[in-house]
Amino acid sequence: MDSRFLEEAIRLAVENVRKGVGGPFGAVIVRRGRIIGRGTNLVTSTNDPTAHAEIVAIRQACQALADFQLTDSEIYTSCEPCPMCAGAIYWCRPARVYFAAGHEDATRAGFDDSFIYRDLAVPPEKRTVPFLKVAVPDFLLPFREWESKSGNVRY
Repeated sequence: MDSRFLEEAIRLAVENVRKGVGGPFGAVIVRRGRIIGRGTNLVTSTNDPTAHAEIVAIRQACQALADFQLTDSEIYTSCEPCPMCAGAIYWCRPARVYFAAGHEDATRAGFDDSFIYRDLAVPPEKRTVPFLKVAVPDFLLPFREWESKSGNVRY
């Protein structure tokens, strides 16, 4: 763990607030001691609910590496990642994540994602936003096509 990278994530978060382009969150992705991706929260300035600091940094790092996985990389973020960012982090497979503020600190500042964690524990159809499985003809066709095609890149 190199605290300089965590300090950079915090600096990005503060700068982001001062610029007024998004929430108080910043992230950097590091590989072999070098920053390969930076991100700040751009949700309100881009009208993109997925534009969280970690997601923005992941996208930048993956483009820089021309790879969808960040193996052997570390993520430094100003705050504990939300459920969406945690999911993206698992998918890109970094070695580890370091964060400064915890989710309870974010909650006190008005960024409470605990409802998402609670809701995900509920059966899909009973969630706040119901997730309804619908059986339609050929609903498995995309998977059959995938399985029958050779040369697929697994992730």
